[in-house]
Amino acid sequence: MTPRQARAVFDRLLAQHGPQHWWPGDSPFEIMVGAVLTQNTAWRNVERAIDYLRAAGLLDAAYILACDDDRLARLLRPSGYFNVKATRLKALCRWILDAGGVEALGRWPTDRLRHGLLAVKGVGPETADDILLYAFERPVFVVDAYTRRLFSRLGLCAPDVGYEALRHAFERVLPPDVALFNEYHALIVAHGKDVCRPRPRCGECGLQRSCPAAGSPGARTT
Repeated sequence: MTPRQARAVFDRLLAQHGPQHWWPGDSPFEIMVGAVLTQNTAWRNVERAIDYLRAAGLLDAAYILACDDDRLARLLRPSGYFNVKATRLKALCRWILDAGGVEALGRWPTDRLRHGLLAVKGVGPETADDILLYAFERPVFVVDAYTRRLFSRLGLCAPDVGYEALRHAFERVLPPDVALFNEYHALIVAHGKDVCRPRPRCGECGLQRSCPAAGSPGARTT
């Protein structure tokens, strides 16, 4: 993938979908909570769970950590896998407090911050990079299943490319711009959900002319 190719995909996605204005959240901590809760569920379900936490007065690392496990799981029920996510959210909150809070973490260099996040139980590369980009505004490109599907169909990466290899590929060809990385990831998600689905809607795709997979068996052309 070249800088020109990466930029061309971005420009066409932006023309098709318009600005996405991600990430929804009133504070870095709320964004961190959302990054954990959004694993394996739709964002609307995460919003409900966060609303429950807010209504209960628990949208705070110390309060979440002190909350009874069963009660916390009930509040997180809309996000799915609520028992697992309650455990993961508490682990994240414990790490935040041990580090001196979100403001203190914001002073850490990016490499140290990423390493620390990945050491938290239940925080994988995608969740860590969501937090780095959206909560701490670090120029780290977020890769997900939509990214791999779209760019492999475009012939710009291998279908089985690893997370770190694809992340570094984007970071090599794009300027380290937080706003650009933010918008690019959001546009990929929008395109993956609405157009470049497992059964792609090629007839609705602004990238169709440059996509080797366009019109493949199973694709919708209209």
